Amino acid sequence: MNRPLRILTWNVHGGYLASLAHIGHTIYLPVRHDPRDGYGGRPQEPGLPPTLVEVPAKRVPDLDLDVVLYQAPRHYLRDRHTLLGEHQRRLPSVYLEHDPPRGHPTDTRHVVQDESVILVHCTHFNALMWDSGRTPVRVIEHGVPTTPGVVYRGDIAKGVVVINDLATRGRRLGRDVFEELRTTVPVDLLGLRSETLGGLGPIPHEELPGRIARYRCFVNPIRYTSLGLSMIEAMLAGVPVVALATTEIPTVVAHGETALLGMDAAGLAENVQALLDDPVLAGRIGNAGRDLARQRFGIERFARDWTTVLEEAVELGRADPGPRDRRRRLRALRPPDPTVAEGAVTRPLARSR
Repeated sequence: MNRPLRILTWNVHGGYLASLAHIGHTIYLPVRHDPRDGYGGRPQEPGLPPTLVEVPAKRVPDLDLDVVLYQAPRHYLRDRHTLLGEHQRRLPSVYLEHDPPRGHPTDTRHVVQDESVILVHCTHFNALMWDSGRTPVRVIEHGVPTTPGVVYRGDIAKGVVVINDLATRGRRLGRDVFEELRTTVPVDLLGLRSETLGGLGPIPHEELPGRIARYRCFVNPIRYTSLGLSMIEAMLAGVPVVALATTEIPTVVAHGETALLGMDAAGLAENVQALLDDPVLAGRIGNAGRDLARQRFGIERFARDWTTVLEEAVELGRADPGPRDRRRRLRALRPPDPTVAEGAVTRPLARSR
């Protein structure tokens, strides 16, 4: 198309939404007084482009949209019937799946079973594990903007783990691996409610790359999840990564070249200790990982991939011709950026993390 697309989505994953803000299209975010369940609006992160536009949930039916981007079963199964206008429910649709199956790892049927909806996965591993049935599947790997001025220092002679709510997310996110690991090597834990495990608490997202860059290495003890944005952010900062060789990770990094991999807590501890003992090795692996991350997870490639899928969705699932809702379109405040479509109401940033 010759103009930016107008997309409706929800704030399901604040970090991912911050990346979506850079794809060059107008993204409308429904907001409610209760910010839970994806209604928190823009992420609280400075420097985001004005292409993320908040709109009161009750005014969503007035929006002139091109695509609806679902990111959670609740929105796809329930909220589309209560939030969207009838004509909007017929619009081209994309469903972004952030995770591998939480049920049976290979036999879980995805909630979307519709040939007119494109199902997007963040990793090839996730796409492999889900039973997507007849739904067309695309993979768009993460894209992460670089943080200017962040340089690897490694002056804190520890590893660092960055996971929210590790205490309650248990074995899947590697709580037991982390707890065993820190009995043999020094490792700090950052993230929401990490204090319950002796961690240092949450760090504002815009400060996280600089904070991570001070540690000797980044440690990923996660057994089973999607490829973490914090790991990519660490790589972009030149921080060497020590990780379990699970899910997508062995296809992204090579042991001894762009990361150090292990298959248990003992293997991770050995790798962390090697980097603590040898700062030169840490710098070499960190530099190689940074070059890889810039090439594979650049925001420009991410924007191209998303534009391709969104334009495909417009062609695949274009709304059926018919009477459209003739209610007056929202004509409140024009967003300041000329690439942002008219028709949204903005309000102060809402907390969404």
